[in-house]
Amino acid sequence: MRYKIARAAARTLLLSLLTGSAFAGEPADDAGAAQVAAATAEWISTFNTRDAARISALYAPDAILWGTVSQTIRTTPGEILEYFEESSAKRPNLRMILGEYHVRLYGDIAINSGYYSSRNPVEGKDVVVPMRFTFTYRKEGDRWMIVNHHSSRFAWTP
Repeated sequence: MRYKIARAAARTLLLSLLTGSAFAGEPADDAGAAQVAAATAEWISTFNTRDAARISALYAPDAILWGTVSQTIRTTPGEILEYFEESSAKRPNLRMILGEYHVRLYGDIAINSGYYSSRNPVEGKDVVVPMRFTFTYRKEGDRWMIVNHHSSRFAWTP
């Protein structure tokens, strides 16, 4: 079922790109970009509560999560909740710090890509892990809901 929906969405996006309609990649307007940035900041602050139910409530019912430490892609609200429950139980003191990011708006769809770092105290020392992220949001009413989230570690080599 999701495959058919994804194919239909891809066809719609392709048609929009070819005809120059709403998905033409116009520059982000200041208000919309600020709302998406605020949604990402809300994710960071909510993640830092380590409350799995509150974190997963930021995701749309059809959201997909490919989490940093997940061995599987999460495609249902229950699987997303489970991911954050496991993460919170294993690393209750883990905190995220938002770094540089770039917001792009495409009508009621927005993409925010950038980096964040996790900080986790282990044996009295902070272990900091830099990560990259991409959040895709869909505007639902006056809220930007996460519909796709990918996060992965990266090694910084100067």
